[in-house]
Amino acid sequence: MVGRRVCMKIYVRERQKVGEGVESPKYRIIAVTGGEVQIAATHFRKFEIEQIAKDVKAEVVYMKPVDDEHKKKK
Repeated sequence: MVGRRVCMKIYVRERQKVGEGVESPKYRIIAVTGGEVQIAATHFRKFEIEQIAKDVKAEVVYMKPVDDEHKKKK
């Protein structure tokens, strides 16, 4: 693999149980591909994720919200 660059990606989605106007971190990291990153927290602010991605030279992929029809029924 000489000369081939592996692109690290960090997959992120918005937390689902965050109310309007709440100041708590709004995002979760779902997966990391193409490298290793140790994650110590469970919830992140957008600028924190972007800073991590910049430091490890990764691309951030923001996942679309799941439609209600595809969510797990209780």
